[in-house]
Amino acid sequence: MKWTATWMIALRALRRNPMRSGLTMLGIIIGVAAVIAMVAIGTGAKEQVASSIAQIGQNTVLVMSGAGGRHGVRGGWGSAPTLTRQDYEAIRREVDGVIRATPDVRKSLQVMAGNQNVFTTVYGAGEDFIDIRAWEFVEGGNFTAADVRSTAKVVILGMTVATNLFGGGNPVGQIIRIQGAPYTVIGLLKPKGMNMMGHDQDDMILMPWSSAMVRLTGTDTFRSITVQAQSAEWVEPVMEDLTALLRQRHRLRPGAEDDFHIRSQQEIMELATSTARTMTVLLGAIAGVSLLVGGIGIMNIMLVSVTERTREIGVRMAVGARGSDILFQFLVEAVVLSVGGGLIGIGLGFAVAYVVSEQLGWLTLISPQSVVVAFAFSAIIGIFFGFYPARKAAGLDPIEALRYE
Repeated sequence: MKWTATWMIALRALRRNPMRSGLTMLGIIIGVAAVIAMVAIGTGAKEQVASSIAQIGQNTVLVMSGAGGRHGVRGGWGSAPTLTRQDYEAIRREVDGVIRATPDVRKSLQVMAGNQNVFTTVYGAGEDFIDIRAWEFVEGGNFTAADVRSTAKVVILGMTVATNLFGGGNPVGQIIRIQGAPYTVIGLLKPKGMNMMGHDQDDMILMPWSSAMVRLTGTDTFRSITVQAQSAEWVEPVMEDLTALLRQRHRLRPGAEDDFHIRSQQEIMELATSTARTMTVLLGAIAGVSLLVGGIGIMNIMLVSVTERTREIGVRMAVGARGSDILFQFLVEAVVLSVGGGLIGIGLGFAVAYVVSEQLGWLTLISPQSVVVAFAFSAIIGIFFGFYPARKAAGLDPIEALRYE
């Protein structure tokens, strides 16, 4: 029998029971759609984390203060004040390959302008902060090294703070009051939105670190120092030099634990994206289970079909159909169900990813690999789970099949 005739017979058999064929395909449809949508959500989360960390700056190294402890409870890195302004100045002066550096001083407090007031975080940083973070201005500009040396009372506003204090007006040149003291607004930053932790990056005020230390915190140490290397090749040497310099300055003996912590941007990114990567694999695996369930459904229906059509199979064999023709016919039916379900599932997966992105505001990225793998897997499932029923049909004895009631 010609293969085209076998194809026509198989398709005609599927059309005879459209409801059953549709329900059989449903498991594959849901499975393929789930794999595509779940992997898209996981990949989007990973990309969002990477994008957020990239905003720290290119080729950056983060030096954090030590981890303090009290009453047997150990705090996180940055909880012990071990980084001094002398350390910061030595880093800028002595470490080769460093092109920019900025310390971190911060305090959350009430800020007022006219009859408006907001509770926000004030960051003390160096003049290099804006360049390291590649932050652009809407209005105004950056403070200078001279402003840092003179503890000038100047500030740069994030868009959220500016909107809350001044509405839609231009805040540059305006006066705000922090802890009762007046500060002149010299710049307004372009909005950056939420970071990977869900914190609004634009809800902040930036001022020279010297002003923050003298006028706000009353401390002489930093939570951290961000260093930017001149290229990616310089990151490792800079980290090594930073470690040697700080151990020497802090008079740490050989074998003693560092009282600071150094991480490169790449290490931070790998650590943060590992969770998103694990979530993507887990979501994909869970969705993949539904594909297997769909395959089992195909095998179940095909076995029922063999039983129902035993007499038909006997008649076809009696008029000259070979066992290979029967085998091919039932394989075609199984593959058509799985491939058809796979194609519909791809479309549904794209639709689900789009709805999640539009309605929930999540970043979703559809991976071409996930589409190919899901579709190929659905076809393989059709062949794998359809082979046993097809072989059973091909192995029927024609005489016994004709006697079957």
